[in-house]
Parts: sequence; C-alpha cells; structure tokens
Amino acid sequence: MSDFDQMGIVVDWLDACRKGDLATLLDLYADDAEVKCTCNGTHFSYCGRRELETYWRPRLSAFSSAGFGLEEINPAADGIDLEYSVAGSLRIHASFRFSAEGKIHSTVCEPARQNAHDGCVC
Repeated sequence: MSDFDQMGIVVDWLDACRKGDLATLLDLYADDAEVKCTCNGTHFSYCGRRELETYWRPRLSAFSSAGFGLEEINPAADGIDLEYSVAGSLRIHASFRFSAEGKIHSTVCEPARQNAHDGCVC
C-alpha cells in the first residue's frame, strides 16, 4: 500500500485541468513522467517535463473553455483509472500510474467506449 493518496492526486489533476493551471498540472508529474496518447487513431508518447508541457499547454486551453467533467474514477490494481468528458459528450479514459514519491509516473489516454468514433482531444 502506498503512503500517498493516489485518488486525491488524480482529483488534483482533474482540478488543474478544469482551471487550465499548467504549472500545478506539471507539478503532479514526476520529472521522468510519460504521457501516452492513443487518441485519434495515432500513438504519441511524451516524456519529461518539457515534452509534457508541449503536450498539455494547448489541451488545457481547450479543456477549460469547452468544459471538463468527471464521469468515473476507480482504483486499479496498479494505480487509478479515470473517465472524463470534454464539452459534455466526448469521453476519454485515462490510466494513471505513480512513482514511489507520490507523483504521476505515467498517464495513458484513449477514447472511451461511448465516443470512440469521435477520437479525443486529450
């Protein structure tokens, strides 16, 4: 069992996305963190703070202006699984894994089953 609240970290992640707060969002990630995005039929991987900033900066603007909602959040065997919506309809599934220090080590996002044909903006 970890010494930190994984669910709480993901809720903080969600709050940072809703507010468009890039600095807070990046601080939730480990220095060597990775984001893998399999949305829109493509496979992209972003590693380290600089690449995460490049990935998140335009997306946060879209999230905060379109509306960003929590659909489901559940503990997983090795982290937290989150389903969120953008603009009230586009649903995205994200899996979070954590470092021993309580930072997000990896995030994998993909279209959720409800709107998989629409791709995603994650």
